[in-house]
Amino acid sequence: MTRNKPVPAISPEDDVFIRSLIVHQDDDIIAFNKPSGLPVQDGRGIDRSLDSLLAAFARSNGKRPRLVHRLDAGTSGLIIVAKTQPAAAFLSEEFAERRTKKTYIAVVGGAIPHEHAGSIDASLVKVQEAGRARMIVARPDRKGALRARTDWENLEVSGPHAVLRLVPETGRMHQIRIHLAHLGCPILGDPIYGTGKQDAPRLMLHALSLEFRRPSGGVLTLSAAVPLDFDDVARNLGFKTYSDLL
Repeated sequence: MTRNKPVPAISPEDDVFIRSLIVHQDDDIIAFNKPSGLPVQDGRGIDRSLDSLLAAFARSNGKRPRLVHRLDAGTSGLIIVAKTQPAAAFLSEEFAERRTKKTYIAVVGGAIPHEHAGSIDASLVKVQEAGRARMIVARPDRKGALRARTDWENLEVSGPHAVLRLVPETGRMHQIRIHLAHLGCPILGDPIYGTGKQDAPRLMLHALSLEFRRPSGGVLTLSAAVPLDFDDVARNLGFKTYSDLL
C-alpha cells in the first residue's frame, strides 16, 4: 500500500495571494501574472517563491503543479505551470525546443536606437563574478558560447528613455537584459547589467504574453496586464501612449 505524501502547509494569506495572481486555468495549466520581486524557485536565502506557493494547489497525495519555464525574480508577468506530469513533459519540451513565442516590454535608458525596430544577435557566455552568475557577450567561437537573438521594437521615446517590445528567439539566462545593455540601453532598475535602483525601484521588464501549443491540442495565447508598479514608473518618466500599442 502506497502512503500519500503530506500536503505542504501554506498560510491562508499566501493561499489568497497566489490565487489572486491567476490569469488563466484549465485542465492542463495554471497561468499567473507574477509580481516583480517574487522568485520563481527557492534557493539560498529564499523560503517563499512561486514554486513553494504552488502548495495551495496540492492534491491529497501531495502532488502539485510543476514549473515548466522560468522568469527572473525581478521580472514581472506571465508564467505558466503544468497541473499534470504529462502536461509538464509536453510543455517542458516545447520551451526547450523554442516552439513558444514570448513577448516582453521593457523601459530602457541610454543610447536609444534611432531605428524603429531591429535585432540583437550576440552570443553569450555564463561567468561567475563576485560569487554571482551573470552573462557576458562573447565571440561565437568562444568555448561555452551560446547563440542568442532578441528582436526589438521601439514603442515610445521620452527623453533619454524608451519603451521597447521584445521577442527573444532564444531563451538564454538574462538574455534580454544583457542584450539591451550590450546595445547601450540597459533596462532601468537592473542591478546586474544597469545601475539598479538608482533609476527605478524595480527591474523594468515585464513578460507580456506567451503563445504556445496546448498539451490537449491547439494553440493558446495568454497575456498578463502591466502591473501598477511598472506603469507608475513609466508614467513618471513621461510615457503616455505605450500601453495603447500593447
